[in-house]
Amino acid sequence: MKSKRQQEILDIVAQRDIETQEQLLDALKERGVSTTQATISRDIKQLHLVKELTAGGIYKYAVSQRKTALNNVGRLQTIFRQGVTSYDMAQNIVVLRTMPGLASAAAAAIDAMEIPELVGSLAGDDTVILIMRTNGSAEEFCEEIREMLS
Repeated sequence: MKSKRQQEILDIVAQRDIETQEQLLDALKERGVSTTQATISRDIKQLHLVKELTAGGIYKYAVSQRKTALNNVGRLQTIFRQGVTSYDMAQNIVVLRTMPGLASAAAAAIDAMEIPELVGSLAGDDTVILIMRTNGSAEEFCEEIREMLS
């Protein structure tokens, strides 16, 4: 039921300009799908729908272009849990130590996330260097790493 409803939502936002959750509820009812606003709200979040400005000057629901990057978070967490042995930072540089041979996989997963504060990454065999824009963004990223590893 959930997957059918979510597929209907994706079809609707691809075919029509849906500005509000109420319009989405009405469109679903037209297709014979009965649900609640709270359920629609959860579906919107799970489907990574965002509001984007149209040429006509209205905001409509659309699938986020960052959906792929968001879906890489799970892959990144798996790589981190299995391969990262330690991490540290020096000003705006974050250094990850990995099991031998896993540094490039960790760097590729991080690069795929398209983190705005990440300037670039460099991977060796068991070490990844991440250059962040600011010292603060390096600290925040280290906190995210800590949460992924715990």
